[in-house]
Amino acid sequence: MSALLRIAVTEARLLTREPVAISVGILLPTVLLLGLGALPTLREPSPEFGGLRFVDTWAPMALILGMGILCVQHLPSVLAAYRERGVLRRMSTTPVHPGMLLTAQIAVVFAAAAVSAALLVLSSWLVLDVEPPSQPLLFTAAFAVGTVSLIALGVLVAALAPSTGAANGLSMTLYMLVLFLGGVFLPRHVLPDFLVRMGEFSPPGAQLLLESWSGSVGDAGLPQLVQLAIMAGVAVVAASLAARTFRWE
Repeated sequence: MSALLRIAVTEARLLTREPVAISVGILLPTVLLLGLGALPTLREPSPEFGGLRFVDTWAPMALILGMGILCVQHLPSVLAAYRERGVLRRMSTTPVHPGMLLTAQIAVVFAAAAVSAALLVLSSWLVLDVEPPSQPLLFTAAFAVGTVSLIALGVLVAALAPSTGAANGLSMTLYMLVLFLGGVFLPRHVLPDFLVRMGEFSPPGAQLLLESWSGSVGDAGLPQLVQLAIMAGVAVVAASLAARTFRWE
């Protein structure tokens, strides 16, 4: 087993021992959606949602909730704590470069987000009769690019924050912004038009996730490939800035 794989396995085990990360980051989106779906009125088609049910339109928003918790809140907090405790500094004196720990942590967070997404899609389909993504390839691409862009932003927060407390504060601010633009706090149809347009290309691509899940295409929006390209560009820029500014101690 390679050193990177061993570190990734260790980080995955540490994640499973964190009740908050498991219950909130992975399980909470599904629990919330199933809880809302227990209300009969939210399982009825509504003209406000284009003839869809509330649970049909909110499923991608619940997905964003979990992606944000894992990538924007959990990841920066863990990396900042490792640096503050001297874990990264001590690793730099060993043959195992601390960059391997960073890579392993990113891989674990991405895998956890994928598990959260799979659990949400399957549960909503089997329990609430929410149809699986109608465009699975586009949905998978949107989820992957959106998650990577959030991870890049999370690592950038960890790079810029001077302490764990600062990382928690910055990540919470970023998380709230992600949820707001994603339409989790307010339905997208009640937001100002410029915020809706920002949500088309700002990570994690709420509009693209919704369109690829429901099969509908928004009016006068950016082409789907353009949305993916912009989010990928955000990921590249954030990752580049993080690489330049990240401090190991």
